[in-house]
Amino acid sequence: MTHFLEIAYAPRIKSLKRQTLYAFRSMSQQDRKTWAVQPQKYIDETVARDHWEDILRLVVTIKLKKATASDIFRRLNSCSKQNALYTALKAFGRIVKTLFILRYIDDVALRMAIEAQLNQVELANRFTRAVAVGNPREFAYAHQDDQQVAEACNRLIKNAIICWNYLYLEMRLRSSDAAQRKELLLAIKTHSPMSWAHINLLGEYDFSDAKLTDSHGILPLN
Repeated sequence: MTHFLEIAYAPRIKSLKRQTLYAFRSMSQQDRKTWAVQPQKYIDETVARDHWEDILRLVVTIKLKKATASDIFRRLNSCSKQNALYTALKAFGRIVKTLFILRYIDDVALRMAIEAQLNQVELANRFTRAVAVGNPREFAYAHQDDQQVAEACNRLIKNAIICWNYLYLEMRLRSSDAAQRKELLLAIKTHSPMSWAHINLLGEYDFSDAKLTDSHGILPLN
């Protein structure tokens, strides 16, 4: 579906060597003998062609927002695996997945980009756990409203830390000479503002008026 919706979906596939590659039956057996990576199975072209209009109708429904994608996929996943539309989507998806695996094997830049993006996601997850002091993987509240408040507080603290980091970096850039600025810009480009090693997360949070008025400048790191 991401292919039809023009969304670049590039996951890091676990156990890549165990993944099944698919080919079209119309491909020459002689040509495939020369391939370094061999497909193991064939794509069911018939079922994809027979239900092509249904697939396009599903895509248009999502694009026009006649129904949410989550509702559509929830209903689709609840269907039997013998469902015609489910089977057609799966058959077409094997084409996209096979092409992606072959590109992933051959393209070093793509693998590096995927790894870098996943590192950002994992960093964000660690950041969330660090801010949620105590038991970060579980909500201590039974009611949804209380859980939403806890999540909002977590997000507020993370945003405050990131904002402070940006302000501090701006101050450093303004006070640096040309050589230092170039080096600092390179570090900013290759790193993330989600850094919290310099924050005392177990300290005292003081939001009193006296403290808030003393926020004219950014104090240097100790």
